[in-house]
Amino acid sequence: MTTGRVGPEIRTSMKLLLCSLILIGLAITSLFVGVSNGALNALIDGFGQNTSGMQERTAEAVTVMVTSRIPRTVALILAGVGLSVSGLIMQMLARNKFVEPKTVGTSESAAFGLLIVLLVAPEMPIAGRMLVAMGFAMAGTALFLLLLQRISWGSIYIVPLVGLMLGGVIEAATNFFAYRTDMMQALSNWTVGDFSNILQGRYELLWLSLVLTIGAYLAADRFTVIAMGETVSTSLGLNYRRTVVFGVVIVSLITAVVVVTSGMIPFVGLIVPNLVTLIMGDNVRRNLPWVALTGACLLLASDIAGRLILHPYELPVGTTMGVIGGAGFLALLLRSMRRDR
Repeated sequence: MTTGRVGPEIRTSMKLLLCSLILIGLAITSLFVGVSNGALNALIDGFGQNTSGMQERTAEAVTVMVTSRIPRTVALILAGVGLSVSGLIMQMLARNKFVEPKTVGTSESAAFGLLIVLLVAPEMPIAGRMLVAMGFAMAGTALFLLLLQRISWGSIYIVPLVGLMLGGVIEAATNFFAYRTDMMQALSNWTVGDFSNILQGRYELLWLSLVLTIGAYLAADRFTVIAMGETVSTSLGLNYRRTVVFGVVIVSLITAVVVVTSGMIPFVGLIVPNLVTLIMGDNVRRNLPWVALTGACLLLASDIAGRLILHPYELPVGTTMGVIGGAGFLALLLRSMRRDR
């Protein structure tokens, strides 16, 4: 029996390795795509040459790499991992495949918290802003889950509809207060995901999303069980409420970190878990590495596309992901509707 399991395990490991190689290829491409395209040429031409002019060009290219390109690429990978994993957990908590932090009001709540910080304590350090955003994100997520307990599920499409309406109400309130206080320009920094301003020293909070991803992997079996409902989870000896709170904390903290660092990025946490689930099934522990790698690849590819479409200008990754993710969301809805007929 052990020999029979070796083949599938090896194939799975090879597929993970292939996905990792694709991620590495996208990361290397990301390092050398942008307005300053001379970085790669300067590094290559400057190798082994000692002329003063070439040394200056090489030093400038290295500075661009270290202060901008590498931080941006690492931030994209960490954000992709965090958003996709938080989307997977959110789908387990809501027991619905059409939800993610951006479609249930979590991201909008985090942005509302950041606006409150900007109005009340504009000098607050970024770590404090993250904690406030996390608190508001937790409140928004808890409100969404509370609403789900108060409504009757006539259809699986009711759940994302409720989330979108809740997010719309929170976003409208945020825009209202921002307009009344002349903060619309500042608010736009968090409502549209953009990594063009990521520099060394401004993305390190995103490493927290990797730590939370590891925590989610350690509790993966619990999330698989709670997706079966409170009654089944309790009968299996699982503390349902504690696990839900733990999941909400992970989702809220990852969302807050990403919104504070780069702004809202839609649909990563919706498209990626659905694609992986269609292929791998509903086992969270088995799916989580695939979800993390695929999310990082998708966000990197979207950012690279945004830099190339209007070169030398660039589209924010939130815009490109909105187009790609919106099409994917519609495709998933249509597929589900055809299957239900």
